[in-house]
Amino acid sequence: MLMTTQGNKHKLWWQLCFLLFLIVASVIIIKNHKEMEYIKNSGYVFGTVYNITYQYDRDLSPEITARLKEVDEALSTFNPQSVISLINSNQNMMTNSMFDHVFTLAMQVSNDTHGAFDITVAPLVNQWGFGFKHGTMPTPEVIDSLRQLVGYRQVKLTNHRIIKQRPEIMLDCSAIAKGYGCDAVAQLLRSLGITNFLVEIGGEVVASGKNARQDKWRIGVTKPIDDSLNVNNEMQTILPLTDMAMATSGNYRNFYYKNGRKYAHTINPKTGMPVQHNILSATVITNSCAKADAYATAFMVMGLDSAKAVMKRHPEMMAYFICDDGKGGYKVWKSEKLDVCQ
Repeated sequence: MLMTTQGNKHKLWWQLCFLLFLIVASVIIIKNHKEMEYIKNSGYVFGTVYNITYQYDRDLSPEITARLKEVDEALSTFNPQSVISLINSNQNMMTNSMFDHVFTLAMQVSNDTHGAFDITVAPLVNQWGFGFKHGTMPTPEVIDSLRQLVGYRQVKLTNHRIIKQRPEIMLDCSAIAKGYGCDAVAQLLRSLGITNFLVEIGGEVVASGKNARQDKWRIGVTKPIDDSLNVNNEMQTILPLTDMAMATSGNYRNFYYKNGRKYAHTINPKTGMPVQHNILSATVITNSCAKADAYATAFMVMGLDSAKAVMKRHPEMMAYFICDDGKGGYKVWKSEKLDVCQ
């Protein structure tokens, strides 16, 4: 009986010591994690600037640059040797996993939005151009001709190869590539055990964990003021974000005037014309930045009523729309569950 009592006491003592060790170790780990500095890397990719902030014990600039280079080599139309560029020049080649992922998602969004999002719209976008480079509007005949080359159903992915119904069809993933680039870098950071980070490429973001102030990341939505020079930084609102991705599409920076009429840079793939409706800025928040990027573009094409109908089918997404109120001012429609800081 005495031996059993002493054995129980000895066992209890070791259990208490082990518990104390776990507590001390946890405190040390948490303390070291909080004291770990936030590192920021910036650069230029996809024709825009990126800023990536993360809490880690070393600079990951080489790894981040390498990951972005992989995305560029798959999706950049500015890179003549990228997968998408070689497909556009009708080279007989196999795609890679990054291209396949983005293409598949693009087709899903195109189906869901009835073609409002379409990665084959490039010929129309190029014809309209920014600022009428040739000084003339596209004629109805030219637009009708180019519309024959636009339509997501005219391309398909089979066994890592793109099949086009017409060789003149061009693919352009610029309305989804920045978002996917954010996702790709976020995946890299998570694979290294990093939980606190913000990845931003050209305004599209993936936010995880907390910022240096141990709070949610605060992401601004710019007021939709005509700003072709990109100098306006006035915020419409601030969205606190963590463990989510966000993308914004708007026509208040990319537009031009001709004969007193304003033309937006967003082209409706169905009509071949610049969109003209009441949405000035569409912000989408969901679990994938590529998905947010694509839907934000689609909503700019669809208009408010159609965009709200899509949102009803997607409880995993939240949206913040800034619209023209018809009186020279703005009105806002946002998802009920969206947390907003004014």
